[in-house]
Amino acid sequence: MKKINLILLILVGLFAAISCEKDETRAIIGTYTSPAITAPSGGGAYTLTEATENDTLDTFSWSSADFGFQAAVSYTLQIEFAGNDFAEPIDLGNTNKLELKVVVGSLNNKLVLAGAVAGMANSIEARVRATINENVDTLYSAVLTFDVTPFEKVIIYPSVYVPGNYQAASGYTSDWSPDVAPQLYSLKDNDKYEGYVNMTNGSNEFKFTDLPDWTINWGDTGADGTLDSDGDNIILADAGYYKMNVDLTALTYTIMNTDWGLIGDATPGGWDSDQDLTYDPVNYVWTITLDLVAGSIKFRANDDWALNYGDDGPDLKLDAGGENIVIGEAGNYTITLDLSDAIYRYTVVKN
Repeated sequence: MKKINLILLILVGLFAAISCEKDETRAIIGTYTSPAITAPSGGGAYTLTEATENDTLDTFSWSSADFGFQAAVSYTLQIEFAGNDFAEPIDLGNTNKLELKVVVGSLNNKLVLAGAVAGMANSIEARVRATINENVDTLYSAVLTFDVTPFEKVIIYPSVYVPGNYQAASGYTSDWSPDVAPQLYSLKDNDKYEGYVNMTNGSNEFKFTDLPDWTINWGDTGADGTLDSDGDNIILADAGYYKMNVDLTALTYTIMNTDWGLIGDATPGGWDSDQDLTYDPVNYVWTITLDLVAGSIKFRANDDWALNYGDDGPDLKLDAGGENIVIGEAGNYTITLDLSDAIYRYTVVKN
């Protein structure tokens, strides 16, 4: 019996010691202080310019985070569009110091890629995140709000050229001249290219070139949709405004003839029928002038929803399958669809 009592006493002591140790640990981790941004002050406004893209926009500084015990703290300065509750935070930089310099060009690129509208003030929130490791809760500073107006920087996207016998007749200067031929672009630099080419001939022949010369070119020997180096000319029997996609990794291509129309509850035909656009071969754009009512519109090809463009910005840049474009008030409008460059764009002008 004495042995049993002794064992029980030892077990009780062990449980008590473990319990005290856990309580002590919780007490230490429970004492903490979040970082606080000390500069800049909130409510400011920044206008970014290409001329100053290498300059420091501002230096963000903050107070130390206190996790209740000595540890190396990593700080991350984050931003997000106001109202998004940091659903998709953008990291501006990481440091173990209490400040971080923000460079104009870096901030501009991150904002534009995240969808900020160039040339317009975007309301931005900033915070500092403090971390030690995954086993300890993350601490965040209070949010700082300010406006940023980014600039639109010209980006030279990778491209392939489409020289052929259609160029002179279609407004592209001279036949079989890669240096003045229309181009297809790879916006993600992934060897996948897309673009639109107008061909007015009854029988069109062309090839793809890597540069504005004939050093590297692809045709299609056998007309099987597979690209061949120095292959036969690709032939299209009909005139048309063609959407072309080229994959230089898979060495494949697709071509789709398109006619473009405007549709929406702001148009005379509502969502039931398209209003046909007219192609302008001088300016390489599609246009229409018509009366609209307050509502919304979209562009679509071939009277079908398989290929359509809206605007997710709204930033006057077209997005495949994007959001409806809002027409705020009734009136007579001239609307332009421009698919001739790397970024597809549109204009809506009230006459």
